Amino acid sequence: MPNMPGMKMDPDQTSTPEKTTMPMSMDMMKPPSTLIDTILNHTTSGTSAEPASTPVSMLMRNYRGWMLMLHGTASISDTQQHASNPTGPTPDLCLQLGPCPSPAITRGGDKLFSTNWIMPMAMRQLGTHGQYGQLTLRTMLSLEPATISSRQYPELFQQGETAFGKPIIDGQHPHDFFMELAALYDLHLGSHTLLSLYAAPIGDPAIGPTAYPHRLSASEDPIAALGHHQQDSTHIAFNVFTGGITWRWLRFEESGFHGAEPTEQRWGFQPSPNGHAVDSYSSRITFAPTKNLSTQYSIAHIVSPEALYPHENQQRQTASIMYNRPFGRTTADGAHTNNWSNTLIWGRTKSLTDSSKENSYLLESLLNFRTRNYVWTRIENAGRSNELLIPPGSPLPPNFTESPLGHVAAYSFGYDRDLPLAPHLLIAPGAQFTTYTTPTALVSTYGTHPFGAVAFLRLRITK
Repeated sequence: MPNMPGMKMDPDQTSTPEKTTMPMSMDMMKPPSTLIDTILNHTTSGTSAEPASTPVSMLMRNYRGWMLMLHGTASISDTQQHASNPTGPTPDLCLQLGPCPSPAITRGGDKLFSTNWIMPMAMRQLGTHGQYGQLTLRTMLSLEPATISSRQYPELFQQGETAFGKPIIDGQHPHDFFMELAALYDLHLGSHTLLSLYAAPIGDPAIGPTAYPHRLSASEDPIAALGHHQQDSTHIAFNVFTGGITWRWLRFEESGFHGAEPTEQRWGFQPSPNGHAVDSYSSRITFAPTKNLSTQYSIAHIVSPEALYPHENQQRQTASIMYNRPFGRTTADGAHTNNWSNTLIWGRTKSLTDSSKENSYLLESLLNFRTRNYVWTRIENAGRSNELLIPPGSPLPPNFTESPLGHVAAYSFGYDRDLPLAPHLLIAPGAQFTTYTTPTALVSTYGTHPFGAVAFLRLRITK
């Protein structure tokens, strides 16, 4: 029986009739070549769809009519972020945009931390030949609440969410322990039509592309994208319900969900101040005409997403193009020795209070060559706000009004190489360097070309 892309089952995993009471549908096992095949494999975050040719590193086993799968990754990283603030913003700029740090402080920092996630999944056909559909149970877990101390790690120009009730400035927050807890149901309505339902007390609604922790083009980069909060920050949301219809290479989805971002209590299901009610909604259209291409456009109305601005609702729009190309020699398990994965994203967040807008643009490219080697780049242009003028670790000043400040450009380049560590586990030492171009309003705070570097060890479950 053919494997899913990027996967290889050992002989003892493929010939266990005593553990299997029901044959699995070929749709659940074959390498995907269409959008419907990709959806039925459910190997991305939420209900998003990468190109069908995208390889996935995963363990698989049949057990009593269920297909059990496990994949995950972790990075142990040491980051150094460097920028200086010798003078601080001018008095005129402070009067125009809000409070400014005094005296001048040095931006940046260093830290040892780990980002990580693991995704167990169970899938089975309903009915003797799957005539009643396919059921998938899936969770995604992370230990980042423990492996990222002080509720953030350093990342210049990053902003969004809070740590100890204060805005995170020049830092990225950890993910929740429960990143997803979901049930998915798919039913063929014809040879080319699929009905899909998704329900998750915590999950990923139909907004944006595949989220960066789960996106192949971002899989080797241990640092979050600067445009995360304009592109895919809803990938952890409460009470998510999504319905979708797929016809051949076209998919339409609608979601309802709770709009507030997770609180700082990241080990459980801590309610936001306005509860967990479904108060926000989104729509997404996905177009995947070939197995190497997947595009999407989505729009959402999000109620009170930010804890520091509880009365502000947002409209979010995203569009993305994902292109994946396997090439090179074909190995015994059907995989290729080389793969090229690319993602282009536009995200816009519009405040429905004052109509201010922040846009972000991202280009990611990851080349896997000679099986074990990875080289990548991430290029971003991300809108930032005057929150960055507030000293890191400080509360919002009284009567503070957030407003757009300019765009930061970031250029990241990295390399790592897989080495066998244990059965079904790879380790990859690697490094990444990032340089930034600073908008005029922030030059006196960060300098003209601040930079960051990270050395890391990446662990990954493999076939």
